[in-house]
Amino acid sequence: MISKSDIVEAIRVQRERLRKFQSFRRDLLLSLPPLVADYALIISGIRRCGKSTLLAQLSVDRYKPEEVLSLNFDTPLLYGFEFSDFRIVDEVIKEHEGCIALLFDEIQIVDGWEVYIRGKLDEGFYVGITGSNASMLSRELGTKLTGRHITKELFPFSYAEYCGFTGKTIGDSSLYDYLHQGGFPQYLQLDDQDVLTDLVNDIVYRDIAVRYNIRDDHSLKSLLAYLMGNVGNLVSATKLKQILGMKSTSTVSDYFSYFEQTYLINFVPKFSYSYKAQLLNPKKVYCVDNGVVFVTSPSFTRDEGRRLENMVFAELRRRYSEIFYYNENRKECDFIVVRNSVPQLAIQVCYALTAENRKREVDGLLDALSFFKMGHGLILTYNQHDKFSVGDKTIEALPVSEYFKDLSLIHI
Repeated sequence: MISKSDIVEAIRVQRERLRKFQSFRRDLLLSLPPLVADYALIISGIRRCGKSTLLAQLSVDRYKPEEVLSLNFDTPLLYGFEFSDFRIVDEVIKEHEGCIALLFDEIQIVDGWEVYIRGKLDEGFYVGITGSNASMLSRELGTKLTGRHITKELFPFSYAEYCGFTGKTIGDSSLYDYLHQGGFPQYLQLDDQDVLTDLVNDIVYRDIAVRYNIRDDHSLKSLLAYLMGNVGNLVSATKLKQILGMKSTSTVSDYFSYFEQTYLINFVPKFSYSYKAQLLNPKKVYCVDNGVVFVTSPSFTRDEGRRLENMVFAELRRRYSEIFYYNENRKECDFIVVRNSVPQLAIQVCYALTAENRKREVDGLLDALSFFKMGHGLILTYNQHDKFSVGDKTIEALPVSEYFKDLSLIHI
């Protein structure tokens, strides 16, 4: 049973928490539309990446403090909150004289939340919402809020944001640190690995095991540990069923989906013009943040090349939703960026181009360029520059720190 005093206290706690984390302004803030009447602004992304802070910063730019009410539903104070309890929230809102903007964090944990939000929009409130489950948000928004929402995604700090937050200079030294620390704001602020460990545990137990009624959490954790230890490698549900001794391929596939819905893991499919081929071929696995992989998989600590590749994926994912790998003629290219179903960029990632790996890396990129009829390809490295032509193809090698020094650098 939720009491009015619980809601009032939750609002006070949220106000104090946001006040502590509003100093650094995220790059996404520049492209966010203002809160407007009739449309809910939805910010989705992994837990603790700064979604509620972003919404608070957006509201500060437009509203007076007394005009905004912020409420986080993912707090022990509101455990067990039911749809009927929204009537108490309405009472509290009425008591906040002059309140015109509502910010709700993790409201998707309440069944029927979209109906309540639709009602607040109809009443003329400006509404901002955060959520940490991509699939659930999109599914629910497609029912009661059709045509009345704007959705944006937020991720942990990009490399450029990391340098801004820490005061470090773009270059080799800051890149090395970012590859090892990742970009979760609270972790960087407190320098405590327990922040990341607790984050992973919250996702595994609260967002997946409890939500989907999974009793065998040991298999869930074993699968996650395997995926984290194989970042950048190909995986398939069928093979992992055998390796981990899990009950069925469908169970593994379901777990894949749950990890992806929480933004923790991404699975990159092989490029093919056949959707069936995309489904049947193994996928490459990546994590949202290198810091998370570091605390989850000891084997990851020894492979700088995989750190770099995972970082490149995360940077691309901030910009684009359609990312594939290329593998034809026994040649592979790490990333094919697609826009509106048309391949636009071919990118190979290599920590250092050497005499031993140069032919393999270049041949894979060239094969992709020929397949997609592109004239220019990229090899992203730790700190090397190079540029050369092979026939009618131009290949450019650039340091990752230079290529991703600005979030707006790539526009296709």
